[in-house]
Amino acid sequence: MKSKFDKELHELKDQSGNLLSPELGNGIKNYLIDIDGTICDDIPNEEPERMATAEVYPDALVTLNKWYEEGHIICFFTSRTEEHRDVTETWLKKHGFNYHSLLMGKPRGGNYHWIDNHLVKATRYRGKFTDLIDKEVTIQVFDDGKH
Repeated sequence: MKSKFDKELHELKDQSGNLLSPELGNGIKNYLIDIDGTICDDIPNEEPERMATAEVYPDALVTLNKWYEEGHIICFFTSRTEEHRDVTETWLKKHGFNYHSLLMGKPRGGNYHWIDNHLVKATRYRGKFTDLIDKEVTIQVFDDGKH
C-alpha cells in the first residue's frame, strides 16, 4: 500500500537486484520534530489538561511551515501517548501547523542515540528555530576496524 509520501521516494536495489528501502531525492528531508519544549511549552504527560492551552513558539510555526511549503516531510515525533492524540491534533490544527504525520509514544527521558541504516542528522533545539548551518562535531560511530 502506497503512502502519501511515495511520490517523493526513489527505488533502490542492491547488486543482486533486490529492492532496498527507498530514499528521498532532490534535497528533500524527513524532519522528525518533537512537540513539548520544541514547538510549544514543555508539557509533561502527567498534566494532559495543559496540552490544549500550550503556548506555541512562533518561530517554530514559521520555520516548519516554510519547510513544509519547500516540499520537505514534516513528522511530529512526541513522547505524548495515544490517549493524547486528539488533543495534540486539535492543537496543531488550531495553531496552523502543516505536517504529514504524527508519531506518538517516543521514549521519554532524552539522551537519544538513533541507530539506523540511513543517514541520520540530529539537531538539538536550544530555544529558537533559525536557519540550519553546517558545523563540524565529534560523533560516535560503530568501529569498523579502519579508524
